[in-house]
Amino acid sequence: MVPVNDFRETLRGTLILPHDKGYHEARAVWNGTIDRHPAVITKCAGTSDVITAVNFAREHGLEIAVRGGGHNVAGTAVCDDGIVIDLSAMRAVWVDPRARTARVQGGALWSDVDHETQAHGLATTGGIVSHTGVAGLTLGGGIGWLMRKHGLTADNLLSADVVTADGKFIRASDDEHSDLFWALRGGGGNFGIVTSFEFALHPVGPTVLAGPVFWAADDTADVLRFYRDFARDAPDELGTVIRFGTIPPLPAVPEELHWRPAMAINTCYTGPVDEGEHVLRPLREHGTPLLDLVSPTPYLAHQGGLDSTVPHGWHYYWKSTNLPELSDDLIDVFVDHAYSAESPRSYSVIFHLGGAVRRVPDDATSYAGRHASHNININGVWRPDEDFAESDTEWTREFFDALEPHREGVYVNFLDADDGTQRVRESYSEDTYWRLAEIKTEYDPENVFHLNQNIEPTV
Repeated sequence: MVPVNDFRETLRGTLILPHDKGYHEARAVWNGTIDRHPAVITKCAGTSDVITAVNFAREHGLEIAVRGGGHNVAGTAVCDDGIVIDLSAMRAVWVDPRARTARVQGGALWSDVDHETQAHGLATTGGIVSHTGVAGLTLGGGIGWLMRKHGLTADNLLSADVVTADGKFIRASDDEHSDLFWALRGGGGNFGIVTSFEFALHPVGPTVLAGPVFWAADDTADVLRFYRDFARDAPDELGTVIRFGTIPPLPAVPEELHWRPAMAINTCYTGPVDEGEHVLRPLREHGTPLLDLVSPTPYLAHQGGLDSTVPHGWHYYWKSTNLPELSDDLIDVFVDHAYSAESPRSYSVIFHLGGAVRRVPDDATSYAGRHASHNININGVWRPDEDFAESDTEWTREFFDALEPHREGVYVNFLDADDGTQRVRESYSEDTYWRLAEIKTEYDPENVFHLNQNIEPTV
């Protein structure tokens, strides 16, 4: 039994033990397949609680899991028998509209950031689901609607407050601990617990031209061949995400289209709406769309538009890879595999990269997927009361295996729990990986922070 009475007295936040009310809610994360039972959960109220929790864990030999938004599919935000250092109560956002910056606590969600920044007509690149955690997205790189115009989330990071493995508090930026700052922008949660982030902001919205266009599944090959040329010439202001699966029963979708197999190209144009109308017209008029939901939309609403399709507690199994431009052979793989899942909730998405993501020098950050044209995320999804675990896990793996000739590394934030060390290595170039390992050795030589997509120290 871990002695916790004195520890509890040193905290401003809340200590939760297995027999306490709220324990099972506190140990739950977004992916309902994760079922772990920590010995201690520390709901931190501030940086001092984080420091105290790290020191307590080290003193008593407890394995440490760090929770920000708790949205990672691999479930690394919770552990068995150890301590969860939970930052989910630390969600404050402070905006400086004159400097166009925001300071964001480590437990914040993207909905928190967008709500505060959009009050000033500002934003920075965030996830395409608003209940994604800021910390996990940023530390792995951060792809989202604004990345082609304004870069990855990590490209917009100006500084980070970090609690290190030895319980010290430091600030990392281009001017302070610059090696650590480089590693934090793509290297994941390996190097410390970030208690706050400082981001650059950009004028965005408050209204953008955004929404999906749907086509029947049988039209997939034709639409993708058109999209290949369309995306090649698209301006940076246009973000697009392709989705294969069934049409979810969203309020804006006619009932006769609910659960129909279809592909969608979801769009977000962040320039003037009239310019966006011109840019998107060829896409919206191609072929015979089933449904066109593109319209002037509040950026806040667009950011939360997919939330209901990926709720907390459903079961998720992912495979992902970066991809080159969409060749005919690659399109054939999508046609052969994208619609064969048994669960109507399973889907796959393709993110269009390039633009500002590609223009950042390779060695500026530790994110290593800048030359990929696309990223695909294959998601087996089912509710806890549904019997699709075996079939849709197998569908995900078979689809992923069929992409093997086209794979170009992987985005570290999309790795699932069973992807293993080798796939972590695939997330980085050889030089980047070993530089990260050296920085890991400097800041966490004992691999205290290993419940993540782990980069081991060199000793």
